[in-house]
Amino acid sequence: MKQSRLVMVGNGMAGVRALEELLKLAPDLYDITVFGSEPHPNYNRIMLSPLLAGEQTLEQIVLNDWNWYTDNGITLHAGCTVTKIDRQTRSVHAVNAAGEPLSAPYDRLIMATGSNAFILPIPGSQLQGVLGYRDIADTQAMIDAATQYPHAVVIGGGLLGLEAANGLMKRGMQVTVVHVGDWLMERQLDETAAKLLRKSLQERGMRFLMGAQTQELLGNDAGRVRAVRFKDGSEVPADLVVMAVGIRPNTALAESARLHVNRGIVVHDTLQTTTDPRIYAVGECAAHRGVAYGLVAPLFEQGKVLANHLAELGISRYEGSVTSTKLKVTGIDLFSAGNFQGSADTEEIVLSDPIGGVYKKLVIENDKLVGACLYGDTVDGSWYFKLLREGQSIAGIRDRLMFGESNLGDSGHEGHSKAAAMADSDEVCGCNGITKGSICQAIKDKGLFTLEEVRKHTKASASCGSCTGLVEQIIMFTAGGDYSAKPRLKAMCGCTDHGHQAVRDAIRANRLLSIPAVYRFMEWRTPNGCASCRPAINYYLLSTWPKEAQDDPQSRYINERSHANIQKDGTYSVIPRMWGGETTADELRRIADAVDKYQIPTVKVTGGQRIDLLGVKKEDLVNVWRDIGMPSGHAYAKALRTVKTCVGSEWCRMGTQDSTQMGKDLERAMWRMYAPHKVKFAVSGCPRNCAESGIKDVGVIGVDSGWELHIAGNGGIKTEVAHFFTKVKTAAEVLEYTGAFMQLYREEGWYLERTVHYVNRVGLDYVKQRILEDHTGRAELWERLQFALDGEPDPWFELQKAAVDERQFTPVAQVSHSAATATLPA
Repeated sequence: MKQSRLVMVGNGMAGVRALEELLKLAPDLYDITVFGSEPHPNYNRIMLSPLLAGEQTLEQIVLNDWNWYTDNGITLHAGCTVTKIDRQTRSVHAVNAAGEPLSAPYDRLIMATGSNAFILPIPGSQLQGVLGYRDIADTQAMIDAATQYPHAVVIGGGLLGLEAANGLMKRGMQVTVVHVGDWLMERQLDETAAKLLRKSLQERGMRFLMGAQTQELLGNDAGRVRAVRFKDGSEVPADLVVMAVGIRPNTALAESARLHVNRGIVVHDTLQTTTDPRIYAVGECAAHRGVAYGLVAPLFEQGKVLANHLAELGISRYEGSVTSTKLKVTGIDLFSAGNFQGSADTEEIVLSDPIGGVYKKLVIENDKLVGACLYGDTVDGSWYFKLLREGQSIAGIRDRLMFGESNLGDSGHEGHSKAAAMADSDEVCGCNGITKGSICQAIKDKGLFTLEEVRKHTKASASCGSCTGLVEQIIMFTAGGDYSAKPRLKAMCGCTDHGHQAVRDAIRANRLLSIPAVYRFMEWRTPNGCASCRPAINYYLLSTWPKEAQDDPQSRYINERSHANIQKDGTYSVIPRMWGGETTADELRRIADAVDKYQIPTVKVTGGQRIDLLGVKKEDLVNVWRDIGMPSGHAYAKALRTVKTCVGSEWCRMGTQDSTQMGKDLERAMWRMYAPHKVKFAVSGCPRNCAESGIKDVGVIGVDSGWELHIAGNGGIKTEVAHFFTKVKTAAEVLEYTGAFMQLYREEGWYLERTVHYVNRVGLDYVKQRILEDHTGRAELWERLQFALDGEPDPWFELQKAAVDERQFTPVAQVSHSAATATLPA
């Protein structure tokens, strides 16, 4: 059968989603050609904000890679700009990046040209450093600017503007948001919620100019923007200006082809243009019933309808969408939907806790929920959205509506998760329109067991990610016994069938105090274990029963046995501890003298604000440490390595808290702390976060009202951004909360498991429950850590107490025959 020719102009999310749906319905019906002006395959535009903030990479936001086009027989002209649509000859004409012309005939054409950022028509808008925020090129330009310039101004305090401002701030820029309205996100939030949002963002370091009307942008001699001037004559410095004041449907090509355009390319419920039935429009460029949508969920709904008609099924209609909004700024939860402002005909139920940072407003009309605005606690957002969209009567649950779905007291759902209580027709992923039934079907039919598998096969949780927790519940609920049975228990090593948790549990429950006792009790297959299980068990014993369990130095890795990092040439490195990264002239002199005396070839400043002496001979280690006279940096151990700090309020003009002192206090409190893996802290004096606290095991960020704590970050092979954990007011609380989290990790983490993996395994909610909600338990964890660390020796200055075998530092060649003979058994 000869295939019809389908051409699509645009390679964005809405259009490609329509193709994905079409390929499911009629994979062989069309010969498909796609023109995309960007030189990238289809990517998740929603994730540009996390990309800007450094939380995602370009590779991670690609939805369909190059192979997807090839595998589905789609011809992709990436980096090509369509210049003309000839409706008479039914052909599309374009030029590629080299200026070469190319064209493609069509039988049906999809216009998926998206939208353009609106640039204010004010003097200076053409200067270098002034841009919108729509695509990867804009994002990369912002990232590049952040590496060179300190001041950014974002014009527009809406959803996109705040996400851009947050990303630039995380990139280290001083960001001022200029907003003409009285409060932020006035299209998504009421004034109360907006004030809470503004307060939270201000505490992170974002600046705001409300009610400010931009008059012009001022440039420097090089033609780059240098400042923003307002109508009242005031100015703010700006090396980068991001205009986030709205988008406009990209309809220029449609207009040149004489398609009917009014707020977008006008389409029927079938997504066919009202001008030409062979031409369709989908996404932000389309105007349906007078509305051009800018959120992804309605665009995907349009894509489904379009695919249905292209597949010649003709049974689907798009009748418009009800939208909801979430902000993609880490640590800030807000949700709004429907008529959240209310009117004279509506009633409101309001819960307001400004100190606790929680605000909820539900708008009701005729016993139906018609709007919701949530800040701080958005866990029931999807439930409210469902009630709103379905128009259910809330008369019977009105008195409990504010407290969420979990407080309905439905005994029929008692003990079941939210996922279990949902109907198959309930929508789980609003972005992609995926129902619970679709996910369950995919899990059963395809044997899916992980979140990644479900994302791959259903797209659920693959866009904004706000439904990830719910999708995970559905996997666990649906996979049931198979879920627990198929992922087989991973044994600790070949010496046993027991896993790490079973060994930890046995040590605690049976008060096992030595490695041989563990082997006997758990019926180890080998009498002396192996290099994998011995270090792990030794750690489990010491962390479970401090001061009681028997340490076995020979069961530590080579670096811990020799208390120094062995290098590739057989020499060692010495890293003395510098509390909070601070040092003195006297310490530097001693280090310099040791370098000269022992002819140490390399002196290197590390990323953790310490000095690394590389190339030290093993026989010199004891004397080098003695001459330096500084505590061990434990740079070789599964232990607290370093506490990175900025200069904080003591020296920095921007600093709000004394981060250096906080870092020194943290390091002195926990510096001898062994852990399942190496641990690093950082303390920043303000939300500019110069100490990179967002990628540390514990990151502390000073704000005006105290300190923010972030946990489980990792700057290693795979960078992981830390989770916002809580906010505290005092330095003593920082110590207690940090210590309690570390002790929980020490007691429950598996050996060689980083904090990020530990938190992923047990769940952030569990950690919050143990540290934030259980006040007594938190204090006990902190006390147990202090008890464990009390009197712990420095291995280089308390050699005998630390059970360091000093013989290892004596060169073999220097052992005399008589001494060697004397040690031999008779």
